[in-house]
Amino acid sequence: MIIQSLLDTDLYKFTMMQVVLHHFPGARVEYRFKCRNPGVDLARFAGQIREEIRHLCSLQFKDAELGYLRSMRFIKSDFVDFLGLFRLNEKYINIIPLPSGELDIRIRGPWLHTILFEIPVLAIVNEVYFRNTQPKPDLAEGRRRLEAKIGQLQDDHLADLKIADYGTRRRFSNEWHEEVLRTLSERLGAVTSPQPLGLAKLPQFAGTSNVLYAMKLGLIPLGTMAHEYLQACQALGPRLRDSQVFGFEMWAKEYRGDLGIALSDVYGMSAFLRDFDLYFCKLFDGARHDSGDPFEWGERMLAHYAANRVDPRTKTLIFSDSLTVPRTIELYRQFRGRCQLAFGIGTNLTNDLGYEPLQIVIKMIACNDQPVAKLSDTPSKNMCEDERYLAYLRQVFEIEQPAA
Repeated sequence: MIIQSLLDTDLYKFTMMQVVLHHFPGARVEYRFKCRNPGVDLARFAGQIREEIRHLCSLQFKDAELGYLRSMRFIKSDFVDFLGLFRLNEKYINIIPLPSGELDIRIRGPWLHTILFEIPVLAIVNEVYFRNTQPKPDLAEGRRRLEAKIGQLQDDHLADLKIADYGTRRRFSNEWHEEVLRTLSERLGAVTSPQPLGLAKLPQFAGTSNVLYAMKLGLIPLGTMAHEYLQACQALGPRLRDSQVFGFEMWAKEYRGDLGIALSDVYGMSAFLRDFDLYFCKLFDGARHDSGDPFEWGERMLAHYAANRVDPRTKTLIFSDSLTVPRTIELYRQFRGRCQLAFGIGTNLTNDLGYEPLQIVIKMIACNDQPVAKLSDTPSKNMCEDERYLAYLRQVFEIEQPAA
C-alpha cells in the first residue's frame, strides 16, 4: 500500500491540527479535490484510490512516531496524547468518478478529524495515476535530472544557498521520494547530519516538509501554516475583515513566537501588507511566498519591513511557489544579503522524470457551513463554489476584480 504511516504528511498539518485542538475543536469543514490538468482521466482509478484510502484509515500512530512528535519543542503533550487515539475515518471522505473522467473527491466533517486527509490523499492519487500510466518508469532519467539540479546548486558562488523538499503531495511515488531525499542529503549535505566525507562546502539541504522522512533520515522537518488555516478563520473569527489578523493572533497565542512564518497570499499581497503591521513585523520571523511574481513580492516585503523600521536582514523570506532550481538561483541572487532566505521546492524535485506531473489540489471550501476562499495573487489558484462570496470577499479586503 502507498501510505504506511500517518507521519507520511507535511509538518504544517500537525502544527495547524494542534491549533484546531486547542482553539477550534468544534469546527466543521468541507474540502474539495481539483485536478488542473485538462483531459486527464482519473475516474477510471477510483476503485484503486478508494482501496488505498481504506488502508489509510486503518493506520494509527506508532509509539516511536508519537515519541518523535513529542520531541519537537512546539508540539504539546496533550496533542500527542490525542494523536495516540487518532484514526482517520472513511465516512468523512466521498469519492465519485464522473462521466467526464474527472474525480469528485469531497471531505466533510470535524476539522480536527479531517485535517490529516489532504496530503496522503493527494499522494495516493498521484501514485495510483503514475503506476498505471507509467508502469516501467524511467528512473535513470529521473536520476540524471536530479544530478543536473545538484550540479547547478554546487556552483562555488552558491555556497550558502539552501533548499528544502516540499514535494510530498505531488511526488511520483513514495519510493522515489525517499531516493530523492537520500540523494540530496548525501550529495548536498543535510543541515542536521554529519558533513559527508569529501564535502568541502556547508550543507545545502535544509530539510523536508515530510515528517516521516525527517524522522527516518535524520532531517529537519519544516513547515508552519497553510492556506486552510487562514481561510477557516473567515468563519471562526469575530469579523470577516479582521479574519487575517485574528488568524495571526491565534497562531501567536498558541506558539508564543515559535513557528513564526506568516503566509502572505490568502487575500493577496496588498491586503496582507495592510494587516501585517509593526506588531506582526516584529512578532513573526518572516513570510512565505506562494503566488504571484516572487521578485515583486520579495521587493515589497523588504520595503514593508524598512517602512516599519524593521531591519529586513533579521527576517526570513520563504519562496515556495512552483520553484525550479534555476528560478531558485535567480531569487537567491536578487535577495542574497538583504534578508534571510529559504526555498521550498516541491514537484520539480519529487516528480521530474520526464512525465507531465499532475497539478492536483485539495482545498477547504467551507467552514461551519459558511463558504471560505482564498484570493490568490495567481487567480487560477482561487477555489470557491460561491461566486457571490468571492465578490463579497474582494469588497471587504479591497481587492480588484480580476480581468476576464
